Amino acid sequence: MTKIYFFLFFLVFAFNPIVTAQEKPNILFIFADDLTVDAIGALSNNEVKTPNLDRLVANGTLFTHAFNQGSWTPAVCAASRAMLNSGSFLWEAHQQSFRKNKSNYVTPWSIQMKNAGYTTYMTGKWHVNANANDLFDVAKDIRPGMPNQTKERYNRTFNKGEKDSWSPYDKSNQGYWKGGKHWSEIIGDNTISFIDEASKKEQPFFMYIAFNAPHDPRQSPKEFVDMYPPNSIKIPKNFIPEYPYAEAMGSGKNLRDEKLAPFPRTPNSVQVNRQEYYAIITHMDVQIGRILDALESTEKADNTYIIFTADHGLAIGEHGLIGKQNMYDSSIRVPLIITGKGIKKGYQTAAFIYLQDVMATSLALADAPKPTSLDYKSLLPLASGKTNKGNYKNMYGAYLDKQRMIRTKTHKMILYPSIKKLRLYDLKNDPNEMFDIAENKTSKRIIKKLFKQFQKLQKQTSDPLVIDYIEKYTK
Repeated sequence: MTKIYFFLFFLVFAFNPIVTAQEKPNILFIFADDLTVDAIGALSNNEVKTPNLDRLVANGTLFTHAFNQGSWTPAVCAASRAMLNSGSFLWEAHQQSFRKNKSNYVTPWSIQMKNAGYTTYMTGKWHVNANANDLFDVAKDIRPGMPNQTKERYNRTFNKGEKDSWSPYDKSNQGYWKGGKHWSEIIGDNTISFIDEASKKEQPFFMYIAFNAPHDPRQSPKEFVDMYPPNSIKIPKNFIPEYPYAEAMGSGKNLRDEKLAPFPRTPNSVQVNRQEYYAIITHMDVQIGRILDALESTEKADNTYIIFTADHGLAIGEHGLIGKQNMYDSSIRVPLIITGKGIKKGYQTAAFIYLQDVMATSLALADAPKPTSLDYKSLLPLASGKTNKGNYKNMYGAYLDKQRMIRTKTHKMILYPSIKKLRLYDLKNDPNEMFDIAENKTSKRIIKKLFKQFQKLQKQTSDPLVIDYIEKYTK
C-alpha cells in the first residue's frame, strides 16, 4: 500500500509541478534618458562606442523601430515614464494617478511585479508623480528629472578658437558630479550591490535601473570626451541652421532644450554637442558593462531577462533642432534590446512597437495577470521569433496641442494645428525626412488615407484634439 501511495504522489507532482519563486525569471530593466535610436555602436555607420550595449545586441534581439507616443509637457521623459509605469496610452496616462487615495488610481508596474512574487528594486532617475519608496521594496539614490544646470552652459557661443565658458569634465559645475561622484557611476555601484544581495536569495528580482545619462548637462570624465574630437564628428545629413516652424510646434527659442546651442545653429555647435553626447553615452556604457559582469558572475544570470531602452530620443542638430519636443524619428525612436532564454540572439527587427511594451513583456515573463487597463503588448512573440508582425500597424505621436503625427512603414504625416500646417515625408525614398511633399498634387490621396488612419489612432489614444484643416491639402 505504501508503494501505491508513493507512486500516486509521484504522478501528481510529476505532471503538476509546483512553480517556485526561484523558477520565475529575474528581470533587469535598464533605462536611459535622451538616447536616440542611432546612438549605439551596433548600428551601422555609427560613431558612438558602446561595446557593452553591442554585447547585449549580440546576445539578444534589437528592435530598431521602438517609439514613444509623445508628451503633454516639455519634459517628455515625464510623460514617457508615466506611460511606462501605468501601461496606458498617452492621454489616459495623463489623467491617471499612482496614489491609492485618488479616484483615478492605476496599479503601477512595480506593484504588479511585487504582487507576482518579485523583490523590487529601483535606483536612479524617477520623474514620476509618486514616491518611489512607496512603490519599490528598495529605492536608492532617487534622482530628479535632470542634474542641475549652470548659467554658463546656456551661454556658450561655440565659436571656434574662443575659450569655452563651460567644460563637460569640470566637476565644479556640479551637475552629474553633485555629491562628489558621477551619478552614472553611483547607479552602477548600487546595481552591483543589489545583484550581490539578490544572488544569495531564492526570490526573483525586478530591477528598475534608470540612468539620467545621456540627458544634459552632458558631463563625463575627460578621457571619454577626448575620445570624440569635434572635427571628426559627422554633421547630420538633415542639418539646417533653423527649423522654419519651431515656434508654432512649441520648440522655439524659449524652450530650455533648444537653448543648448545658439540660433542659428552652426556646424561646430552641433559637433560639440554631439561630442559631449557621445562621451556620456560611452561612459554610461562602461557602467552597463560593470552591471553585466556582476550579473554574469552569479548563478542568477541564466534565469535573468535583460531589457534595455530609453524614454525618447534626441535631435542634437537634426532639422535645426537640439531637443526632443518634435515628431522626427531622431526624437521619437529609441533602441530597445531584450536578452534571455528563448530570445533570438543577434537578431534585429524593424517591427513597429512602443517602448512601453516592456511592461506587458515583463508581466508575461512573470506569468502575472494582465490588467484590463493595459494598452501595450508583449514583445515576446516578436523576440522569440514566433512572429515578425509588429505590435502596431501605424504609430501615433503628439506633443501638447502643438503637434500630431502618424507614421506608417512608408510615410510620415506631421500636423501643426496652431498654423494649420501639414508636412508629409516619403520614408522609403527619404529616410532622413528632408523633403516635404505635402504640397505635391500626387500626395492628396496619401494625405486623405493617412488622416483617416490618424483619426482611428486618436480614438485609440483618447486624443481630444480636433483637427479641421485637412481639406486644404486634399482638394
